[in-house]
Amino acid sequence: MHGANRTGRPFTGDHAGILLYRTLHRTGFADRAVSVARGDGLKLVDCRISNAVKCLPPGNRPLPEEVRRCNRYLARELAALAPGAVIVALGAVAHGAVLRALSLKSGSHRFAHGAGHALAGRLTLLDSYHCSRLNTNTGRLTPAMFVRIFARARHLIEG
Repeated sequence: MHGANRTGRPFTGDHAGILLYRTLHRTGFADRAVSVARGDGLKLVDCRISNAVKCLPPGNRPLPEEVRRCNRYLARELAALAPGAVIVALGAVAHGAVLRALSLKSGSHRFAHGAGHALAGRLTLLDSYHCSRLNTNTGRLTPAMFVRIFARARHLIEG
């Protein structure tokens, strides 16, 4: 409600976006460390941000039915990726949505922070805890842990 729905760009207007865009910039996926709205001039480099759901879920956590309803949109976005692309799933919900969008069984690749999964079409799925305030305030996800995920993605993309 105060983030992407208001600003027009995913992960803006909230704590998660501050960490995400700072990390994307640090690892070469964005041309600046701050994004506040769609038209702020930020340019993503070798990067696309998508969501498992396209609307604001109740309690800011999507229900399985919402993920299922929106999955066809994610499937189309993933189908457009070039071979060798790397997908970073921010949290178990995103991880599961990616598997569903690629018609893979939910148990075929288990979510774990830092895990990497080779997928069909020469795609790689990297898992990270979501960059939510809850995860960062509790230390479950530190900025250094988050940077390592995206540095690994950069390394995989560059071969």
